[in-house]
Amino acid sequence: MISYFIEQASTAAVKIDSLFDTITIIVGFWFIVAQGLIVYLLVKFRRGNSPKARYISGEDHHESRWVHIPHYLVIVCDIAIIAITIPLWGELKINPTVPDLKIRAIGQQWSWVFIHPGADGVLDTADDIQTINDLRLVVNKKYHVEMQSRDVIHDLSIPAFRFKQDTIPGRSVLGWFEPTKTGNFSVQCAEMCGVGHGLMAARVQVQTEEEHQKWIVSVQKTQGDIAQTETGTEPFTEKLTAGF
Repeated sequence: MISYFIEQASTAAVKIDSLFDTITIIVGFWFIVAQGLIVYLLVKFRRGNSPKARYISGEDHHESRWVHIPHYLVIVCDIAIIAITIPLWGELKINPTVPDLKIRAIGQQWSWVFIHPGADGVLDTADDIQTINDLRLVVNKKYHVEMQSRDVIHDLSIPAFRFKQDTIPGRSVLGWFEPTKTGNFSVQCAEMCGVGHGLMAARVQVQTEEEHQKWIVSVQKTQGDIAQTETGTEPFTEKLTAGF
């Protein structure tokens, strides 16, 4: 149901949407039953067709079953929902998959800093690429994202991936996703973080492997050109802020 409103663009999106659909169907069924029963009782015991009201203690079995039976049914449904949820929670939060690549996302008032591995595919090396509000990913690659904050609590939210995780000052929080579609998708901060919270928007561009390698080459070329312009010597190795 959610996919009618927000595109599915990751492997987790399909599983999370299925969980939401299951919960919606279970809750929706009992909502319809409860509302139907209320309407039935209102009609059956309307004022012109009912005896005088009397006090019911609820001690008799035929009276208390109207509470106990729905109670037991709700417990059964809750157990079913928990049984479906726990494996998905474990997969997404507790036992993340082995990554193809690692990236870092840093929240700050009021922008996102993304650090990508360069041509070597390894994070925290000299050819890392740093961008502002512009995350670049390769389709069908599994990513571990290390999330940090420089000031207050932010929340990295990518609705198309069904990904949402707080970034906490002083901590590195690990998450993961695997994009399944190329294109541009919205990145948001989903935690109130100050007066500029509403302006803290970014984008993620999911590219093919070829497009991504071309982007890396173009950034590194720009990096080298800027270094030569400023120094007239060999390119410096500091990270470039690109894509803003």
